[in-house]
Amino acid sequence: MTLEKIARSKKKKVDVGIRLNPNIDPKTLRQISTGKEGDKFGVDEKEFLDLVSYSKKSKFINLKCLSVHIGSQILSHKPYEKMLKVLDKVINKSNYNFEYIDLGGGIGISYNKDNKNFNYEIFNKLISKFIEKNKSKIIFEPGRSIMANTGILISKIIYIKKNRNKNFVILDAAMNDFMRKALYGANHQIIPSNKKRRIINKKFEFVGPICESTDKFLITKKFHSIKENELVIICDVGAYGMSLASNYNVRPFPAEVLVKNSNIKIIKKRQKLKDLI
Repeated sequence: MTLEKIARSKKKKVDVGIRLNPNIDPKTLRQISTGKEGDKFGVDEKEFLDLVSYSKKSKFINLKCLSVHIGSQILSHKPYEKMLKVLDKVINKSNYNFEYIDLGGGIGISYNKDNKNFNYEIFNKLISKFIEKNKSKIIFEPGRSIMANTGILISKIIYIKKNRNKNFVILDAAMNDFMRKALYGANHQIIPSNKKRRIINKKFEFVGPICESTDKFLITKKFHSIKENELVIICDVGAYGMSLASNYNVRPFPAEVLVKNSNIKIIKKRQKLKDLI
């Protein structure tokens, strides 16, 4: 074990946690599934139990935590219910008292506004029942569920390219500013800054100006009447927005603005091209 070799060389006993792969399908995007057999994360039950036994004998390893995380953007409590049953079984087999149990995160939000919201009441009952059996301290990683809908990306329409089948709406934002569509195929609702105009029943494809076919944000069968130089809002970018942004294609970062009640503050200035040179 690499950690033990380092600890031995430093003549110190170190606290560690082991991540279990429970082989649970979270029913989410395949790119963000992390708890199925074949995923690169964690170890299976047999290896986990072997590592627990190993740590009991080690003079340099202090096993404190069992960790698990099955994926992201999960909208049903059922995968978590299955996960907790697996944890119960593995903890009983290990005959070990973990000080902490990290249940990970992954609770999603309704990006399209047509999904059912996650049932926190049922989830709370499942966790409470689990804690009654296992007296460990519980760790959660709520992440996206509390951050995603706190952010928006405001972009200007720089050109509308019309053909027989669709309108291409070219924005000044691109895949470098917001990667989720290009990386995961994830859709985010886009709304116009002016919603009072009529709806046009024609396909609209919102894209960025980068020379990449994946530089797109949304395809919709109808949209509000819009014009060049107007603004549109890409919704729910608070999670995996700026954290995935880059200077790809030599594009400067946009400004970041914090809005709280009626207070507006620039927390990161717009990057300039000269900053990249």
